[in-house]
Amino acid sequence: MANKKIRAIVSGAAGRMGKELVKAVAAAPDFKLVYALEHNKHPLLGKDAGTVAGVGELAVSIAPESKLEECDADVLIEFSFPEPTLKHLKTISRAKIPSVVGTTGFSNTQKAQLKKLARKIPILLSPNMSVGVNLLFALARKASRVLGGEYDIEVVEAHHRLKQDAPSGTALKLAEVLAQGRGWKLSEVACYHRQGKTGARPAKQIGIQTIRAGDIIGEHTALLAAAGERIELTHRASSRSAFAQGALRAARWIVDKPPRLYSMEDCLGIE
Repeated sequence: MANKKIRAIVSGAAGRMGKELVKAVAAAPDFKLVYALEHNKHPLLGKDAGTVAGVGELAVSIAPESKLEECDADVLIEFSFPEPTLKHLKTISRAKIPSVVGTTGFSNTQKAQLKKLARKIPILLSPNMSVGVNLLFALARKASRVLGGEYDIEVVEAHHRLKQDAPSGTALKLAEVLAQGRGWKLSEVACYHRQGKTGARPAKQIGIQTIRAGDIIGEHTALLAAAGERIELTHRASSRSAFAQGALRAARWIVDKPPRLYSMEDCLGIE
């Protein structure tokens, strides 16, 4: 959209990630915040979104999600929970508004609904919008393929104590690409829990370990270990601004794309 500002809707605008998105949109010269939404009973409804985000007044009040039906914009940026996300996408599909979705925790049934909605509007779905994390996915897939079956695979992730889902969507995606590198199906090789007398570790297994503590923003490690050596590929987020900047990059990319379900790898041109 050359020479025209991208009019953005931020859903979940008063949440931790929502406030980072409002900050990022306000600071980006090629974006304009036109709507900031929250659930219909949120205590900050009516407050200026910029004031809530700590960047000063933006003359955009936080509105109830029921107002989404009236929104006229170029892109929706959605970081919330699966059920409201699907509800919002159904609403904006009628207005043909492209969407960037960073929501995690979708069930297989909900993922099928997302794919169906992506026949009507372009949707970029990623469990992690960080450019660095998406490069990690590509590196992990390649490492898994090149190192081969002699190397055991483990995924370790850590997040703040308030995170609602476990393992994180990013950890599951990381495990998935590692499985792809071996030609495995994650559902057949994932191990989410070890306790007691487990016996020797099977060669064809991907362990996924979860840590929840304090205010950790997000850490993900792919560990590949064999006799005599190990390789660790790690991404650590020190600020949610990395996710917000990645989401804006995704929004710039998707506004003129045809309906389809896209990934950050599509956006970044990672093969």
